[in-house]
Amino acid sequence: MKKKISVLFIIVFVAVSTAISQNAAMAIGDVLTLRQAIDIATKNNLQVELNDISSQQAQVNRNQAQEYLLPSINASGSQGISSGRSLNPYTYQYVNSQISTGNYSISGNLVLFQGLQTQNYIKQTGLIYNASKFDLEQQKQNITLTIILQYLQVVSSQDLLDIQRAQADVDKKQLDRLDLQNRDGALLDLSALSDLQGAYATDLSNIAISINNLESAKISLFQFMNVPYKRDAQYEKMSVDLQVADYSTNPDSIYQVALNTLPSIKSADLRIKAAQKGVAVARGVYYPTLSVGSSIYTNYSNAATASIPGSISNVTTQDFVTVGGSNYSVISPEQSFTTKNISFGDQFNNNKYTQFYLQLSIPILNQLRARNGVKLAKIGLENARYNAVSIKLGLQQSVEQAYQNLVSANGQVKADKDAVVGYAESFRIKEIKFNEGVITSDIYLQAKNRIDAANVSLAIARYNYVFRSKILDYYEGKLTY
Repeated sequence: MKKKISVLFIIVFVAVSTAISQNAAMAIGDVLTLRQAIDIATKNNLQVELNDISSQQAQVNRNQAQEYLLPSINASGSQGISSGRSLNPYTYQYVNSQISTGNYSISGNLVLFQGLQTQNYIKQTGLIYNASKFDLEQQKQNITLTIILQYLQVVSSQDLLDIQRAQADVDKKQLDRLDLQNRDGALLDLSALSDLQGAYATDLSNIAISINNLESAKISLFQFMNVPYKRDAQYEKMSVDLQVADYSTNPDSIYQVALNTLPSIKSADLRIKAAQKGVAVARGVYYPTLSVGSSIYTNYSNAATASIPGSISNVTTQDFVTVGGSNYSVISPEQSFTTKNISFGDQFNNNKYTQFYLQLSIPILNQLRARNGVKLAKIGLENARYNAVSIKLGLQQSVEQAYQNLVSANGQVKADKDAVVGYAESFRIKEIKFNEGVITSDIYLQAKNRIDAANVSLAIARYNYVFRSKILDYYEGKLTY
């Protein structure tokens, strides 16, 4: 039975997850915008969800810490039935009967001083909660940067495909021209036709590779969005500035800005402060605890009875007095009583017992738990500090590497632009000569291949520069989309 329930749960979970993913995919529409891709990825990203859950847990812990300042109030009650030989709680005599008893109490306690443990714990949990919110924001920024780069990859793949199709159109026109000359018997060099056929076939092969790269980029984007792939989705034309210029800031200033803007750095610093408060909480165990409390107690038993006085009558006793040598019996007045069970309400009110106390607890020796607790808290503080140092060092290295990658991409773009200018002029001249039959097809194709490769390399270099600049924008907190 349990196995069937587990299988049913898995089926329902998969069905619900699939439905959610399909709904997200259907919500994309005909055109998938970058803003929409970021929103979907942020909503569906598992790590974002986990960070959100951690933030909610930290919020609950913070609220609980604040509520430790409230008094604790507890009520208890018990009801029991005993049979056989038992002690009557009112007469303190053993009876052989069934007795129903009840005990009820309410108590309250308020800690007045505890080495400021609660106050420091409130501050600690508050810092942890704020750090968790920065962790959540950091994860959202990470997925935003990833989606931007993936979306740009789709756009760049589409542009490369357009470039290669344009290159193929040039070869196709030349091929059609030579084919027409061949049909008219005006083509003197038949190898030129074969060379152009081979070049056009290579163009088609490159287009096929580019189409595959484009589809792979699209699939990768949908994978990061965590939704089923939508093959017919269109993508917005992004106004990507492909003009390359030297980056206006240096890596040191970028790093300093990142220290003040990245949520991960703020989170690490807050966790150091939280660990410091943790040490203060641990040290608070050394101090006495002063508390005040009060309690009210009452009980009930169905064996409780009360004697009610009745009428007074004269009763001849066994005693006698002698008067004038004659004995006379002693007559004494006697009070009659009737027994009545005491009601629950009367017992509840009559048996109340109240207590008020002021308690001072002084720790003397508790298996050295206080000292070890302080040591562990200090270790936690050192761990938080080393973690912050590691994050900042990793950030500094990442900024340096990203800046160097941008400088390299900048140099690549400038070199490719010069190459395109030179090869374009060379190809223009050779195309004229080839059309006039002055040069052979192999010389023409060499010039064509060089300008084609230069154009593709320039397009790749420009988008690579955009990728690198987006990463530095991310570190500077000015990432736009």
